[in-house]
Amino acid sequence: MMPLDSSHRQFIADVLAATPDMALATVRPDGYPQTTVVSYVHDDLTLYCSIGLNSQKAHNIRQHDKVSLAITPPYHDWQHIRGLSMAGTATLVDNASENEQVADLMLFRFPQLRDVMGANTAAPWPGLVFLRIKPSVISLLNYELGFGNTELFAVS
Repeated sequence: MMPLDSSHRQFIADVLAATPDMALATVRPDGYPQTTVVSYVHDDLTLYCSIGLNSQKAHNIRQHDKVSLAITPPYHDWQHIRGLSMAGTATLVDNASENEQVADLMLFRFPQLRDVMGANTAAPWPGLVFLRIKPSVISLLNYELGFGNTELFAVS
């Protein structure tokens, strides 16, 4: 596994900027993975999403903080598939300043949230909690470099 360098970091940033949704997998109490598509924002390599405060996903993370996720922007043909697969840890955001920061990022990336939230755009949002995901391993998928091309990086 290689350390992450600046050119690959830029590839990651480009994929994150081009893709509003990810498939996020947590571990259920019975040991099986549970995968859900969620919209997300990011601050460098830290990803954030909102989930139901009392959802199965929130319960899963409270019990087991390891997660995996996959992100793939739209593509026209297989020769242009790009994507990310990450493994890391997830934590429920529980401090006011980070909640405000994530709310601002979400409202900037998804302005339609203002219509959904109405006047209540101050974080924390009722019934929701923000999830912070810190990757420890990132796999880059880039078929533009050859069919099935992947590179694995450690994140420190």
